[in-house]
Amino acid sequence: MNLLVTGGAGFIGSNLMRFLAQQPGVRRLVNLDCLTYAGHLENLDGMEAHSGYVFEETDLRDWAAVRGVVQRHEITHVIHLAAESHVDRSITGPADFIHTNIVGTFHLLEACRDAWAGGAEGRRFLQVSTDEVYGSLGPEGLFSETTAYAPNSPYSASKAAADMLVRSYHHTYGLPVLITNASNNHGPHQFPEKLIPVAVQSLLARRPVPVYGDGQNVRDWLHVDDHVRALWRVLKEGRAGETYNIGGGQEMTNLQLVERLCDLVDELRPDLGGGSRKLIRFVADRPGHDRRYAIDFTKITQELGWRPVRTLDEGLRQTVTWYLDHQDWVKAVTGKQQPA
Repeated sequence: MNLLVTGGAGFIGSNLMRFLAQQPGVRRLVNLDCLTYAGHLENLDGMEAHSGYVFEETDLRDWAAVRGVVQRHEITHVIHLAAESHVDRSITGPADFIHTNIVGTFHLLEACRDAWAGGAEGRRFLQVSTDEVYGSLGPEGLFSETTAYAPNSPYSASKAAADMLVRSYHHTYGLPVLITNASNNHGPHQFPEKLIPVAVQSLLARRPVPVYGDGQNVRDWLHVDDHVRALWRVLKEGRAGETYNIGGGQEMTNLQLVERLCDLVDELRPDLGGGSRKLIRFVADRPGHDRRYAIDFTKITQELGWRPVRTLDEGLRQTVTWYLDHQDWVKAVTGKQQPA
């Protein structure tokens, strides 16, 4: 396959690229990324060793450029990860989310529809989405593939709109699309604006660790290694037109998660003096903060044989250790010019 990954220099994308480079059958591996504040080529050191690896610094909002990449590399498969994804940023600046997540997805769909007009057999377009499109759960129940969309932030609304566009291209044009909706990811190379790296960096600096509201918002956690394995399985074996939910089956409140991170830092960096839980500070809640997410991933397990293998304890220990050992990376990616 000639495989295009959008957002391959980001958190999930870079972990996916390293995984794909080891898979037989990937003749050309094209990374399309416009290198926003969250995309960094430092995440992909060593990828040049893959004989078919190509980097295209391209913005999804540029229709002609996207079309050129798809045609030039004779793309047969797409894993579409590129997106503006930070909820807080979507609240203060929603326009980028509309243009990148919706219009950018439209441009990519059109580029593939055009390139595959002679026949889409053997082609695949995988839209990587989020559980946030489903809205907020109460204390019971799980999101399934038939749960109605009810997004509550500009970010989740933009992803929901993109998912609907992807679905429409299958039903209207016969494009062989798939959609995945995954729970919160953790692991190496996540840009230090999300909860886990923010907490780790604050603890290292002995700064207060912010926790929204009462800290009782619940998230289902999935290690990025398990996520990328699921994406590969869906791309190869999923049924065109179908949606597959990908979850970790490991729920935890935000407060419990931060407490666990505090304990890990105390264990792994005893020189900091311990007592990290004392640094936890509750701050004003995020507007429209969803209370609970949890994924039912029965469908992907029964149809495709995938299930998560990393426990949350194992994954958090590996993630915290990675950040402690890669402070040069943190300085490099946070030291670049940030958007206003």
